Amino acid sequence: MKKMLNSLYITRQESYLHKDRETIVIKNGDDKLGQFPSLTIGSITCFGQVSVSPFLMGYCAEKGIGLSFYTEYGRFLARVQGKQTGNVLLRRAQYRWADNPERAVSIARLMVAAKIANSRSVLLRELRNHGENPPLSQAAERLAISLRRVKHAKTVAEAMGMEGDAAATYFAVFNELIRDSGFAFGGRIRRPPTDPVNALLSFVYSLITQECMSALQGVGLDPYVGYLHQDRPGRASLALDLLEEFRASWADRFVLTLINRRQIQLKDFIQEASGAVRLTDDARKALLVSYQDRKQAEVMHPYLQEQVPIGLLPHSQALLLARHIRGDTEFYTPYLVK
Repeated sequence: MKKMLNSLYITRQESYLHKDRETIVIKNGDDKLGQFPSLTIGSITCFGQVSVSPFLMGYCAEKGIGLSFYTEYGRFLARVQGKQTGNVLLRRAQYRWADNPERAVSIARLMVAAKIANSRSVLLRELRNHGENPPLSQAAERLAISLRRVKHAKTVAEAMGMEGDAAATYFAVFNELIRDSGFAFGGRIRRPPTDPVNALLSFVYSLITQECMSALQGVGLDPYVGYLHQDRPGRASLALDLLEEFRASWADRFVLTLINRRQIQLKDFIQEASGAVRLTDDARKALLVSYQDRKQAEVMHPYLQEQVPIGLLPHSQALLLARHIRGDTEFYTPYLVK
């Protein structure tokens, strides 16, 4: 299993990163903020006005250190990518499968089923921990019906339609999962998020999408050619496909934990003139620290039957997907939580 490396999150504005021998140095003006051995770093994420030396960019690309750039508000901008890894035959098989409707829907069905099952598990977990709740029970029953239906989807479009219906059912009761914190959720709003809960969800989804991109590239797959999400210039379709397995089980549960444990509060958000809502700098730092801690936590992988850090789950699933496309396994096994 791949080793879990550290992630650097650079949030201080006007910071500058450069390479010094085999270390990564972070400076702000004349002040040195930190210096870290590059061998211990798996990814660097920069928010806002953060500069990186061209030599460090090249070094990160060469060594496979992920380097991503976001706006100060958490919207993804770009990432530095080095040479494509893996066997070209794997990517050619990936492209052929994407162009084959039967192959594509066989994978799309499984990814949608995993998303629905994991969403239902979040609701059932709440019912186990906090007692009867009719709206949650009814939603869990509807998701069970959706789960049975998606097995019979004959096209990717049909699977996507079922995924949309299931997501509407799930988010219709999402507010029931938020307990006595002043937060309220009236529905999923993406571009831009106009309330604190949606701002948190969008931010965490964006972070995990980049984890999925790195994982797919690491096993030799092209993150821009997917099976569930259609090809679109600039959209990492396969990374978004993989993200579906982690939305409820990782991102949503993490956001609910931050809110329900009052690690993030309403005072930690700023509303822009445009109506968009974003985290304050201090709150974003606190979220990233918690996110990194969460990545280190280990869970039992239901298929591999071994303890895996949550941060390596995208790598595990990317590896399973690559094995399936190569023909090493008959089926792709999506990630499911109990």
